[in-house]
Amino acid sequence: MDHDMELPREMRDLEDRARRRETPCGDGHIAWRLWGEGEPVVLLHGGSGSWTHWLRNIPAVVGAGRMAVVPDLPGFGESSVPPGGGDADAVVAPVAEGLARLVGERPVDIVAFSFGSLVAALLASQMPQRVSRLLLVGAPVVPLQRGRGVDLKPWSLSSTPQERLRIHRHNLGAIMLHQPQAIDDVALSLQAHNVTRDRMRRRRLVTTPAFQEAIRGFQCPFSAIYGGEDVLMDGLWPQVKAALCANPRFGGMTVIPDTGHWVQFEAAERFNEAMLSALAA
Repeated sequence: MDHDMELPREMRDLEDRARRRETPCGDGHIAWRLWGEGEPVVLLHGGSGSWTHWLRNIPAVVGAGRMAVVPDLPGFGESSVPPGGGDADAVVAPVAEGLARLVGERPVDIVAFSFGSLVAALLASQMPQRVSRLLLVGAPVVPLQRGRGVDLKPWSLSSTPQERLRIHRHNLGAIMLHQPQAIDDVALSLQAHNVTRDRMRRRRLVTTPAFQEAIRGFQCPFSAIYGGEDVLMDGLWPQVKAALCANPRFGGMTVIPDTGHWVQFEAAERFNEAMLSALAA
């Protein structure tokens, strides 16, 4: 982690209430955190992230009487790199094994963000018996061009705390959050905490039709939530909708205005309402 930034209190308080579990991943483990009781809702975070991508959504899941089951995906956060490669397809098997150990073989509801949504899509298409309902968040369902014109700056080349903070702020504004005021101390701290632990730097599947092919194999009901100003979707909205509607089990897309890619953080209250509605549909 970037030791120049203190972890936010809301993260520390929520983590203190978690039940931490570990399941195998190659020679290491996947770190899971569980909150609440009831039927499980699995939350899969995005690239360069960790369970903290759901910091402002876990309490809503628990408040709805559900159990939030949240891993650091293999290769991120506290979890080991998967043995099968460095992209989403290598993550599916250890995550599926972990879920079987934690909640049994029953199908589960999954809410999945960005890179995690591709993991969930591959899981739902390859092991349809494991997924009862799927909610995709900021999902790159059509192939993304490398970079997509997003001006990300390499934080690792900076040498001072002030420069690292400036780059984290810039990158959050470039790809994750739309409103400048959303880039607060909490967002900056989580970004600094997460990006230094990303060991899956060669992700390429999002530039291929893999997601679209997976969607066609879904046998569960699924829906989607996006931020209206998600830079990864800019100019692609018709293709996104067409890809989702290619499967008749698609239940609809919610677009939350004036928010970016990390919509569940930037507009947590509106997102949580839409998420719980989708899970209850």
